[in-house]
Amino acid sequence: MELADSLDVHRVFPQDPSQDQIDEYRRLSAEQAGSVAVISTKQRGRDHAATVSAFISVSYDPPTLLVSLYAESRIALAVAESGNWALSLLSAEQKRQANWLASPGTPVEGLLNQIDFRRGPATGNAVIAGALAYFEVETTQVHTAATHLLVVGQVVSMGEDALWTRELSPLIHYGGDYRRLKP
Repeated sequence: MELADSLDVHRVFPQDPSQDQIDEYRRLSAEQAGSVAVISTKQRGRDHAATVSAFISVSYDPPTLLVSLYAESRIALAVAESGNWALSLLSAEQKRQANWLASPGTPVEGLLNQIDFRRGPATGNAVIAGALAYFEVETTQVHTAATHLLVVGQVVSMGEDALWTRELSPLIHYGGDYRRLKP
């Protein structure tokens, strides 16, 4: 039997995918585990923040990150305009914060009132307390890709919470749900 005979093939027409193809892509791409983080920025004196799982380390020299944001979201517009942002990598114990900042219709005013955070030393953006690590980033490029903005930036500050211990598990997004890496 050839490999092609054992594959369940779903042909996709990229310029005009059907709703079934979009749903199948969403289902299959959920098989990729990803860390969960909170991106934050300040725009016109107001905090903006959202949960993300589509980000990668692009380069170690110089330290560079990329995050993918839905182009029509408040956070994408705020990040694109502000020119800097913070990324806080969440622990499994921070599922409540991840759910809150991933919820549609969160308020603009008081968005972070129920979340413990501090201000990053370089940008002043919100860094989530208890996060495994944080990065403050200055945007260097913004690219449009389908329905998203790919925001690239150089890290200008980074660190970890002093209360963080190696026993904490990172919060992972897998199969459409939040999970922990360690039991």
